[in-house]
Amino acid sequence: MNIHTIATQPFLDQKPGTSGLRKKVPVFQQRHYLENFVQAIFNSLEDFTGQTLVVGGDGRFYNRQAIQIILKMAAANGFGRVLVGQGGILSTPAASCIIRKNNAFGGIILSASHNPGGPTEDFGIKYNTGNGGPAPEKVTDAIFAASTSLTSYCILEAPDVDLDQIGSFSLGSMTVDVIDAVADYGELMESLFDFPKIRQLLSSGNFRMVMDSLHAVTGPYATAIFEQRLGAAPGTVQNGIPLEDFGGGHPDPNLVYAHDLVEVLFGDNAPDFGAASDGDGDRNMILGCRFFVNPSDSLAILAANATLAPGYKNGIAGVARSMPTSEAVDRVAAKLGIDCYETPTGWKFFGNLMDAGRVTLCGEESFGTGSDHVREKDGLWAVLFWLNILAERGESVEAIVTEHWRTYGRNYYSRHDYEGVDSDRANTLMDQLQAQLPSLKGQTFGSYTVGYADNFSYTDPIDGSVSQNQGVRIGFTDGSRIVFRLSGTGTQGATLRIYLESYEPDAAKQGLDPQVALGEMIEIADTIAQIQALTGRDQPTVIT
Repeated sequence: MNIHTIATQPFLDQKPGTSGLRKKVPVFQQRHYLENFVQAIFNSLEDFTGQTLVVGGDGRFYNRQAIQIILKMAAANGFGRVLVGQGGILSTPAASCIIRKNNAFGGIILSASHNPGGPTEDFGIKYNTGNGGPAPEKVTDAIFAASTSLTSYCILEAPDVDLDQIGSFSLGSMTVDVIDAVADYGELMESLFDFPKIRQLLSSGNFRMVMDSLHAVTGPYATAIFEQRLGAAPGTVQNGIPLEDFGGGHPDPNLVYAHDLVEVLFGDNAPDFGAASDGDGDRNMILGCRFFVNPSDSLAILAANATLAPGYKNGIAGVARSMPTSEAVDRVAAKLGIDCYETPTGWKFFGNLMDAGRVTLCGEESFGTGSDHVREKDGLWAVLFWLNILAERGESVEAIVTEHWRTYGRNYYSRHDYEGVDSDRANTLMDQLQAQLPSLKGQTFGSYTVGYADNFSYTDPIDGSVSQNQGVRIGFTDGSRIVFRLSGTGTQGATLRIYLESYEPDAAKQGLDPQVALGEMIEIADTIAQIQALTGRDQPTVIT
């Protein structure tokens, strides 16, 4: 076995964000760049000799080349076995499923999630631990520390592995198993949901759905599950072939970037149900016939109807949501008499709660929903959950949502994203907001009075770790909120996210367009944060 130790120098920009290390492809293509970060991962871990590693990605540009490097470095560093998805493909939730099913030591997932792909676009790499979830901060901090002092990395000199051929291959003394990327995940979904009842719905002739995979990773999964296992009509899955550049699109399942699907669901002769997922398969957008389901409402509705799905028939232990996500699910938890946890943004914060059995369902407003079946958010799981509810209740998406509002009240909610903002301007805006916090309480803006103003801090109830400065919150005395955050998922400039929420218990007032219902709060957000003046933008890039 010919192992080379390659001298290198640290790159000082390899600090992982909320979802690993994300940079433009040319950055990762720099000599030693990817290798350094992979070696930093291995150097931060202990006792993995002979253990199993799971590797896969969303199929974006540079995915295959990166996997070959990772395989050879894993062999050189002493792993005994690597499971890799056929073609280098594994959705993020499927990778979590495979880590857990095989008791793997951990996994390396190659994705920049919902960001564009291509030779000059985005690439990402993150490490998942043995529970199948994203590495917690103590692990990512250790990886970054290792990256800053790296002087060499180890790699095996060997031919590339044929990633397209299912089977076992030797790479030095390590075994590489190229596995069916869909099989284990599909089996898990069938254990959670009533596939015969969903099949009856999809093949009844009275129900039509469209699934848009945006030329991203869920294409093979959606085709295998919906069209082959569940009897949906051929062509139900659109844009189902993963492409390295996602067909030139932006693989983010929201009203702007999944506009083709939105046009179909809001057009003439619209289907009954529509859904989309993102680059790596962990996000979802749910649509009914001429009806959009806000992701915060979707989480609440899944929680309220959870016992309709076989995997959750005995009830749920608790729920969790990220801090910016609307409080709609809190109201469901209160009625069910279960705990509801508010965490920082980032799926890793849900992992401890799920591992401890505190929560079953969890979600983020950024189109991410999931449960304790894996330790990642899961786009197709959410779509199947909705189909299971629709099959059981025999009602439309709109009827289910509006009935939910009548029962629990409606949390009007919207997120305004300002993408690619100059980083200095974005940081100035947040610094000025922070400086105002002590003086905001008690101030009146229009018809709203500030009840509290803070920068969210979270103490993990399981391990006691503290995460500070997780987003500026301005809460009003009537329960309304405005939240300001800078996103950690982009690769260029800064993304400013503003979250607006207002509760309406009166059913007669629940039918407004959220942008109308939240109009005064939108003006207040600009007044307090000086958004237009500091960003130079007169409107958001994306509104959801």
